[in-house]
Amino acid sequence: MDQGCYRHPDRETGIRCTRCERPICTECMVSASVGFQCPECVRGGPGNGHSPAAARPRTIAGGTVARDPHLVTKILLAVNTVFFIAALAGGKQVVDELVLWGYGVADGGYYRLLTSMFLHEAPWHFAFNMLGLWWLGAPLEAALGRARYLTLYLLSGLAGGALSYLLAAPNEGSLGASGAIFGLLGATAVLMRRLNYDMRPVIALLALNLLFTFTWSGIAWQAHVGGLIAGTVIAYGMVHAPRERRTAVQFGTCALVLLAIVGTVAARTAALI
Repeated sequence: MDQGCYRHPDRETGIRCTRCERPICTECMVSASVGFQCPECVRGGPGNGHSPAAARPRTIAGGTVARDPHLVTKILLAVNTVFFIAALAGGKQVVDELVLWGYGVADGGYYRLLTSMFLHEAPWHFAFNMLGLWWLGAPLEAALGRARYLTLYLLSGLAGGALSYLLAAPNEGSLGASGAIFGLLGATAVLMRRLNYDMRPVIALLALNLLFTFTWSGIAWQAHVGGLIAGTVIAYGMVHAPRERRTAVQFGTCALVLLAIVGTVAARTAALI
């Protein structure tokens, strides 16, 4: 619900300062690396009516603003690259040991839910996912902060793997970072809505990716849908959490998603054993 700008109460606005979260109108908002800030937070420092802690730069989700806001994304790109090269060098034996497939997980290979997130079957598959990771992940990392962003990425990927494990045939393999990338896509939509940005580009991108998901053969649609749902839910909890209960709400949201993942895996394992 729109509120009046804290400096101009007669002007309704849906935009908030990404530091102090007070409503600001178009005249007061100052562009920042992510979203907008109010004039007082931009000035910062002692003597402006805020404590030094309040003036400390924070992301919209409450994370610390890092010197390199894309470090985790770069590390994830590097890890995916290492796995891709290892799979090329080791061939089918390496892929078979790390890929996600029902009987392999049910037999105690739960690590496959994680390792399969970093495997790719072909250069085009690897390149497409890594482009998505950079285009979507880098801005999200800057907006959420490192720890929250990494949590979002990993839980989205695990959720995609869990849904694949639940719904796919137990002898059908699944691999790739697509579940995590779809989680980033869902999170991007939530963030853009939170910042009152134009939603049409991200909606078009989402629709196009879902079209490919359900029309191209050989795509594990379960991983895409699972990752998308998890990423959307987690991001909503992160960017809409009340400031006074932010940590509790964010932790609780991630814990509930993790609990759903564990429950899904446990139920499927019980059915296969």
